[in-house]
Amino acid sequence: MSAEATNPGAPSRRRARARIDLRRLGRVALLGPTARDRVPDAIGHVSEAHRAHHPDADLAILRRAYVLAECSHRGQFRKSGEPYITHPLAVTLILAELGAETTTLTAALLHDTVEDTEVTLDQVRAEFGEEVCYLVDGVTKLEKVDYGAAAEPETFRKMLVATGNDVRVMSIKLADRLHNMRTLGVMRPEKQVRIAKVTRDVLIPLAERLGVQALKTELEDLVFAILHPEEYERTRALIADNADAVDALAAVADRVRAVLREAGIQAEVLIRPRHFVSVHRVRIKRGELSGTDFGRLLVLVGEDADCYAVLGELHTCFTPLISEFKDFIAAPKFNLYQSLHTAVAGADGAVAEILIRTHQMHNVAEAGVIALGNPYTAVDAPDGSGAAPVPEAADGERHRDGERADPTRPGWLSRLLEWQESAPDPDTFWTSLRADLAADREITVFRADGTALGLPAGASCVDAAYAQYGDEAHACIGARVNGRLAALGTRLGDGDTVQLLLAQDAASGPSPEWLDHARTPAARIAITSWLAEHPEGVKPPAAAPRAPVASTAGRRAAANAVAELPGLPGATARLAGCCTPVPPDAITGFAVRGGVVTVHREECPAVSRMRAMGREPVEVRWGRAAACRVTLVAESFGRTRLLADLTETIATAGAAIVSATVEPPSEQRVRHTYTLQLPDAAGLPALMRAMRDVAGVYDVSRAQHPAGTI
Repeated sequence: MSAEATNPGAPSRRRARARIDLRRLGRVALLGPTARDRVPDAIGHVSEAHRAHHPDADLAILRRAYVLAECSHRGQFRKSGEPYITHPLAVTLILAELGAETTTLTAALLHDTVEDTEVTLDQVRAEFGEEVCYLVDGVTKLEKVDYGAAAEPETFRKMLVATGNDVRVMSIKLADRLHNMRTLGVMRPEKQVRIAKVTRDVLIPLAERLGVQALKTELEDLVFAILHPEEYERTRALIADNADAVDALAAVADRVRAVLREAGIQAEVLIRPRHFVSVHRVRIKRGELSGTDFGRLLVLVGEDADCYAVLGELHTCFTPLISEFKDFIAAPKFNLYQSLHTAVAGADGAVAEILIRTHQMHNVAEAGVIALGNPYTAVDAPDGSGAAPVPEAADGERHRDGERADPTRPGWLSRLLEWQESAPDPDTFWTSLRADLAADREITVFRADGTALGLPAGASCVDAAYAQYGDEAHACIGARVNGRLAALGTRLGDGDTVQLLLAQDAASGPSPEWLDHARTPAARIAITSWLAEHPEGVKPPAAAPRAPVASTAGRRAAANAVAELPGLPGATARLAGCCTPVPPDAITGFAVRGGVVTVHREECPAVSRMRAMGREPVEVRWGRAAACRVTLVAESFGRTRLLADLTETIATAGAAIVSATVEPPSEQRVRHTYTLQLPDAAGLPALMRAMRDVAGVYDVSRAQHPAGTI
């Protein structure tokens, strides 16, 4: 939060490299408040920036907030030597320039008063209302004297919980951290590194997820300079040596303007220099950089349709690089970001990246949730502080998933708040929070009912299970991804459909291997807790012993009862073990030694092989008797009593078990193979349906064994 205040009589203080206007504001602040009938000159810049976004905003509350902040902080100084009031003023100005509404700016002016002065939350509430009080409390640090080493993680936990109820809390925190990072040079090197690492691991990912790119990019550069000074200096020198690179982009920009003007499209074409970290990443990706690599073109238009019109003209008049095209208008990012991305090559071969968006999209792209104004009031509120429209889907309907439809409680924040409740230990919370925020992007998968579920990239079916079911996911025994059976460790891709399968047995639980597949803190915390409570684990079902095999005479009698061989009168029919045909399967036969005809299903691979060898088939047909023998394979998830339930189902259908085997479990999946004698082949479909209805069984099929030598 705030940097430490120092005693005005302290010896020589180093001056921070703050902007000149902030130094001037600090001097004005020392003169005290001005007349009550006008806004103090010290917040003139804030007032101008605020009115630029909200022309009808009432500035009276800002004046009162400034007076209280200045009076309470009077006599306090920053480590840099600046009057302390310069910090809340700078934080407020950052937010005002991004378009924050009046309540947020009021809380920003007061955000350090409760923490560093004698002002109490009750005073803030009485003077400025419940909303401002909530925001100030949300960004107020917990005392180290009360929490010790846990103060920092518990402060962030408190702040995130507060953000879950009001995203403006995190907006103030991000602006606060940005100004502190700007003036971090006055701190000891080791403290600079510690703060920069927390900024990198927690604040920058939060800025990205809230869509506040303007804050994120500057924070990235400030962190880059502290944690990687050599690379930073190399990048800075590279940018300085290519100061004329803007000329290359300017030439492309001029041609783009001419193309759009000829097409009758009203558009603003701007050059956007890349920030330091962006140049560093591009250099690593491409090696040598050309002039156009040091920036991108930004085309701003009035309507969504104009974006696609611009794209069409650019792809017609330039050579597009199709691999670089991305449509974030039809499919906005989870953080509200919308734009068309493309890259085109000019006649000289120089490649220029181009962003195409509307003015409204640009506001949201830069300021994220801050551009929404007050997201808790109706759009177009009379005081000018209403929320900006939420990006819509291509068909005009609101997005169904929580990632985009509700900017006040995005899905990633809801998930974060859920798992943090299961991490009472501050160290576990702190480690898990950093791991969660380290995910570079999010994917959207769909449940079986079509509703969306947001997960970090690289998430598996295990993560999906805990995201959907919480602790009930302990009973998960498998999944279907895009309709196909998949192991729980299967990684999910953007747009996948996942159906989680849960065991009915309460004794089911996760195995230690699940931790190898868990990406989300919610899954890892839940699995670790369950394993700690159940050190004995859950034993898989034991392999079943082989059942007695029917006699040879019995098998032969069964075969003769179901098939006869007009082609070889008097021959004995024998059902092939490789495909176990039953009525009404289409069948064919092949004569073997001893006056026996082996009967196969027409689609049996052995039939094709024997025909290829020149073996002549023998005509066979089903007789009137309907008894048959068949081999069925039941694919299932391991659970207790599964074998008993399956054998009971088979017995209820009137089938006799000739033989039965159960393969050792693999990833909690078990394969049962039964050779059955049925009194009536017509009952086979009903038997297979009954076996599929047994809990834990996901498929039952006819066996297809490799054919032996005939």
